Amino acid sequence: MILKGVEASRYFAKPDPGRPGLLIFGTDPMRVALRRQEVIAALIGPQGEGEMRLSRMSGGDLRKDGSLLLDAIKAVGFFPGPRVAFVEDATDTLAEPIGVALKEWKPGDATIVVTGGGLTGKSALKTLFDKHPAAVCIGLYDEPPSREEIEEALKKAGLRDIDREAMTDLNTLARALDPGDFRQTLEKIALYKYGDATPLTPADVAAMAPATIEAEVDDLIDAVAEGRANAIGPLFRRLEGQGVLPVTICIGALRHFRILHAAAADPGGPGVGIQKARVNFKQKDAMGRQAGQWGMRALEAAVAQLLETDLTLRSTSRAPGMALMERALIRIAMSRR
Repeated sequence: MILKGVEASRYFAKPDPGRPGLLIFGTDPMRVALRRQEVIAALIGPQGEGEMRLSRMSGGDLRKDGSLLLDAIKAVGFFPGPRVAFVEDATDTLAEPIGVALKEWKPGDATIVVTGGGLTGKSALKTLFDKHPAAVCIGLYDEPPSREEIEEALKKAGLRDIDREAMTDLNTLARALDPGDFRQTLEKIALYKYGDATPLTPADVAAMAPATIEAEVDDLIDAVAEGRANAIGPLFRRLEGQGVLPVTICIGALRHFRILHAAAADPGGPGVGIQKARVNFKQKDAMGRQAGQWGMRALEAAVAQLLETDLTLRSTSRAPGMALMERALIRIAMSRR
């Protein structure tokens, strides 16, 4: 049985111990790990692992000994209570031993929890859980969290009184960060608001949001997008002194201007378009403004010039890379006037 969206989120929070097994798969290891932790904790409780009611095994272990999982689900522990047999990093090569364990599972046996990577539609492991009459199959895809998932994370962090604008900012932050980073940020915000009865505000969110790792590259790209050609030279000298490669700057600029172009082309307008993009949280207002000021056609020309520069940088051309990149960015900044 496949579960998606809201149904999947609810199942993670309150799994059915009467079902024999659950497969969680996805290309983002952090997203899979967080959901796996949540569902195992819900099945065996906070003391379950300490009471040895959780059996762990890797995919490699099960490949070496196909009976490990069956033995784990049938084993009787010293402590009473529900048990979980967890198989990590499973692949299609383990479909047979996992299938045997599912077939032999009886009420009272340990619940089977299996995690895997990006399984295809024809995956033998995915098909095994999908077609099983009682097992559950949940795929986690690289998409922004739903509002319900965000509200669930806020509740777990102890954040309930939230200003409407702050909630909008948290939604944007959830799109911009990896799931693990977003959860850590929420915990940081909750600690920051501990003992403070006032509602969470946008200023609180901005104060606790993580700073970008490549802040100076972002400063340079912002100067280009805002048409401040005079600021480009000094910023370039600083980055050059730090050993930043021209191709790194080009990749960052291309990403920035492609996001601006997508926002400018959005039917709801640049402001709506930028909310849909995975952008640095603290840049969203500035980028929404930039997208509106440039316009779609001018942004198309800027992207085309950056693509041409990128091709030159990656070619056998002997042109000095930093000088080539600096000239391209100055031209783009001046084209906005």
